[in-house]
Amino acid sequence: MPQLHVENVTLTFGGIHALRDVSLVVPEGEIVSIIGPNGAGKTSLLNCISGFYHPTSGRITFGPHDLSRAAPNVVTSFGIARAFQNLELFRGLSVVENLLLARHTHLKYSLWNSMLFYGRASREEAEGRAYVERIIDFMELEAHRHHPVGTLAYGIQKRVEVARALTLAPELLLLDEPMAGMNVEEKEDMVRFILDIQREQGITVVLIEHDLGVVMDISDRVYVLDFGQRIAGGTPAEVSADPRVIEAYTGVPGTGVAGESEAAQPEQAPQVVGA
Repeated sequence: MPQLHVENVTLTFGGIHALRDVSLVVPEGEIVSIIGPNGAGKTSLLNCISGFYHPTSGRITFGPHDLSRAAPNVVTSFGIARAFQNLELFRGLSVVENLLLARHTHLKYSLWNSMLFYGRASREEAEGRAYVERIIDFMELEAHRHHPVGTLAYGIQKRVEVARALTLAPELLLLDEPMAGMNVEEKEDMVRFILDIQREQGITVVLIEHDLGVVMDISDRVYVLDFGQRIAGGTPAEVSADPRVIEAYTGVPGTGVAGESEAAQPEQAPQVVGA
């Protein structure tokens, strides 16, 4: 499985810099989290990786593939899928229908085959349906399979959003605040699914999440953005003790030295950020 490399990426909109010279590496098989205050550029970075935005300068690669100018459908063909912060589902269609629609990117049969629905067409459709059924089972959505997505509880809809991305059979999964708006029980379920996606499915995960307790518990490494710039990166322990991270979240200059204010103490950073 390839690594994701973001090299000196800058993204501007007119005179506004959404990202400034951002670099990071996502090794295969890891859960890598990107955190930062609101407006730090986290979703803009995911938009660059997934092809919705193209960097003004810099380079993004995934294994041998250059993503810097690739369209979203091309990025998907390289093995990258994304679950959005704002649900991107067909609310009037059932769970099964939403997942089958996502799976259609893998169908390669011709118009003639589709008209006859014979041979390759019927075989690929059957294989796609079987794959969708496995995802439904994996994400524990059996009880909701035939329900219109718009009638489901918000936490279930977020789970369907992740399932839709998994239906694309990705090697790299981008998750943009998959636990936003969830209660404690729903968050615990989503954390379990993310860990299973990494460990059982062998999928690399890039996660944007505001719940720092979750981030520090499940991430292999963490990168921090502030005003479009990377200010820290490393293991969860290293990042939570970084004075620059504390200052970015609290506005209080942090030194990490005993005797400073509580907000500036490294060991208090997760509690302060998660508030």
